[in-house]
Parts: sequence; C-alpha cells; structure tokens
Amino acid sequence: MIVAQIILTQMTLELSHFSAALLFSVFASIVFGITQRNSAREQIRYGLYCFAMFVGGVFVAGWVMWLLRR
Repeated sequence: MIVAQIILTQMTLELSHFSAALLFSVFASIVFGITQRNSAREQIRYGLYCFAMFVGGVFVAGWVMWLLRR
C-alpha cells in the first residue's frame, strides 16, 4: 500500500499552459485528421494543418493577452 502511494506521488505530471495547449492540439489534430478526411495522405495533411493552426492560435492569443495587459 505504501509503495503504491509512493509510486503515485512520483508519477505526477506538471504541465505549463503552453505545454498543455500543445498536448491538446496534438490529440485534437489527430482526431480532426482521422474524422474529417478519407485517405491517409489527406488525414495526415489535414492533421498537420490543424496542429499548425492550433499552435498559431496559441501564439496569437498570447500576444493579444500581452498587449491587453500592457
């Protein structure tokens, strides 16, 4: 029992907002690519496109929040 508690406390994962957004965009892009396109090539291209848009949106939102705070 104590060993299980030690293992669980050592396995905690702390993510920054940026890394959490990247992780979300990876998984969301995979789902979008698979569900929105038919061929494997189209799925990969659309997934990469969605990932780029997510990451670009994160950077744009970050700059907008920085400008609003100034």
